Amino acid sequence: MIGFQAMQEFQDNSPVPPSLRNLQILEVLAREARPMTATEINAALGLPKPTIHRLVAHLEQEGYLSRQLDGRSYLPGLKLRQMMLGVMHAGQYDLPRHDVLVRLFAAVGETCSISIPEGDTLVYVDRVETTWPLRLVIRLGTRIPLHATAAGKVCLAFMNPQSVEHFLRHARLQPHTPNTFASAESLREELARVREQGHAVDDQEFIPGMVGISVPALDARGRVLAAVTFHAPVQRMSLETAMTHLPALQRAARELAALA
Repeated sequence: MIGFQAMQEFQDNSPVPPSLRNLQILEVLAREARPMTATEINAALGLPKPTIHRLVAHLEQEGYLSRQLDGRSYLPGLKLRQMMLGVMHAGQYDLPRHDVLVRLFAAVGETCSISIPEGDTLVYVDRVETTWPLRLVIRLGTRIPLHATAAGKVCLAFMNPQSVEHFLRHARLQPHTPNTFASAESLREELARVREQGHAVDDQEFIPGMVGISVPALDARGRVLAAVTFHAPVQRMSLETAMTHLPALQRAARELAALA
């Protein structure tokens, strides 16, 4: 009788097909946007304890989840992040999103882009290039450092504090120019300013002679969907002049967020 009761206790009566449970686990993790234990994930799903631990372990083994240093919590793994990037790259065929950049380019006249964080780097997923001969060309899918770009600093500034501190402790803050925020202390102060003012600037921090401004496209919970950015060489546009285009950049970010 005891054995039969134990079988009943762990019987999986979920109406959700087994093939969809892995997707539900990933959905919960994406929605919360923070490291979560199997127990925390299961609070939203209500699966039997052995089931949730078996599914999470399998997702980790296959590379869709990554176990954190505490040994208990998980974040999206390499395979899941690659899938996310693939979805975003496919979005280059999303005309409404691209039209946001086209309108921004019409207002600014310099290269405009949409990018998302991926690990400790930033990935460009959509761009409208300026036609000027003097320009910085970065191909879609290119990864650049978070700490040395306006878009990267915007993404960091609006991450949850736990993720930011993890980045500051473990990232290699390489100085790309004399203006790069290359220490955890200086970058932490810069991110506080970015979050307070709602935008970030790149004052020749990644490439000498190049300036840029970036703002976040935020969802209803204040999380970064993407960074909207434009940049220009200082020969054509000073940082002070670039700041006059901040309202157009903010308008584009709101339009992008409304499409999500």
